[in-house]
Amino acid sequence: MNYEAVIGIEIHVEMKTKSKMFSSSANVFGADTNSKVSPIDMGFPGAMPVVNKKAVENAIRVAHALHMHIDQELWFDRKNYFYSDLPKGFQITQQRRPIGSNGYVDIEIEDQIHRIRIERLHMEEDTCKQLHLSDCSLLDYNRAGTPLIEIVSMPDIRTGEEASRYVDAIRSIVIYSDVSDGKMEEGSLRCDVNVSIREKGSNVFGTKVEIKNLNSTANVQKAIDYEIKRQSALLEEKQQVEQETRRYDETKKETILMRKKTDSVDYKYFTEPNIPPIRISDAFVQNAIDTCPELADSKVARYRKLGLSLQEALQMTADRGLTMYFDECLKYFQDAKALWNFLEVDVISYLNKHALKTEDFHLDPRLLSKLLEMIAKKEISYAQGRKVFEIMCEKEEDPKMIADRLGLVQNSNEDEIKQLCIEVLKENPQSVMDFRGGKDRAMGFLVGQAMKKSKGKANPQIVSKLLLELLKTWEIPS
Repeated sequence: MNYEAVIGIEIHVEMKTKSKMFSSSANVFGADTNSKVSPIDMGFPGAMPVVNKKAVENAIRVAHALHMHIDQELWFDRKNYFYSDLPKGFQITQQRRPIGSNGYVDIEIEDQIHRIRIERLHMEEDTCKQLHLSDCSLLDYNRAGTPLIEIVSMPDIRTGEEASRYVDAIRSIVIYSDVSDGKMEEGSLRCDVNVSIREKGSNVFGTKVEIKNLNSTANVQKAIDYEIKRQSALLEEKQQVEQETRRYDETKKETILMRKKTDSVDYKYFTEPNIPPIRISDAFVQNAIDTCPELADSKVARYRKLGLSLQEALQMTADRGLTMYFDECLKYFQDAKALWNFLEVDVISYLNKHALKTEDFHLDPRLLSKLLEMIAKKEISYAQGRKVFEIMCEKEEDPKMIADRLGLVQNSNEDEIKQLCIEVLKENPQSVMDFRGGKDRAMGFLVGQAMKKSKGKANPQIVSKLLLELLKTWEIPS
């Protein structure tokens, strides 16, 4: 039988704010265990939550980027359940009135645009972090109360590749809008995927299986691809797909049962009594949108106008740190193609060699731009520029000073170089005859002699050009 998958994805995004969603506790990653906790985070009696203004601004930015309707009246709800990761026994979320609704994102696969509709985007607080040992579980409440946005897609996704591209698109938006660092390996962006399969052409949904806490876009695709095969095999064998929650095991490359699901949990939602409805002004919404940093799609379009290919622009925007450095360099050096070539080859090689991330590359963009300007003006060759670059990365010196100290600055004065070339031709009549006789190696010899006379400082391109011009009319002494 021919089956198709029906896939929906819930993405939880931890926001970059100074404080938590409803308290003044610091919102930082990697702090000492249980050191960033307040009575509000723990739900102590009488502790009153206050909505984080920056978190609302962030949510508006992402909702706008996803073409969503933005609700300008904030309502919060209590989601009641007792788990060890929620110390107060409930979570403050937006169930009935999410801040964003009815949006979409377009992804491209094999030159085809696929539109994935998005049902809702809502704000809520994160739970604490649990560490399960053989004989106990340890709880770190630093994460409890971290501002989250949850983005819920419609079941429009059909393949693991589509799902992976969708997550990539959302991740790009939250990173470039400066809402989140998007680090899936640190839990800043987490995915829960719902997968069911049905006979192709049917409108009836199959039994839904949830895959929890996928921590990379690659694992999103692998987990879905495996789950589609698993469910298809069950149906082919006339077995029933059960509603359950699973996880993806990276070692076994398969999904593993976590728990069975029978009925949906009744969370007994009701309006949060400690947060009255908040009216958001038009000016606040517009300011959040207007101050949003440039998104990746806009950067790709701009880079293509500057002469980069689509592939180069996409490669650039895959790393926000690289694009920020590139844009800073463009303020001082406008040849985008030459700049990209140097970043792609030399800067990336340096970062890889020293195991650095682009955000750790601190060479002043003005100095790198000055180096590229020297190469463009042929004051030094590209190979010499690489030597200067290596020293700049160690000492962050002015490239002109380094080149002067190493004696690398090229002579591009055509009058002076022409005189050198004339002397070389006078001294090597046999090579002139060889060149006219079709021996190409003679030209290389003549260029080498001119470079030797200049002690390596003459611009080799200008040497070659002037020698060719002189050879056209050069008269060999009889």
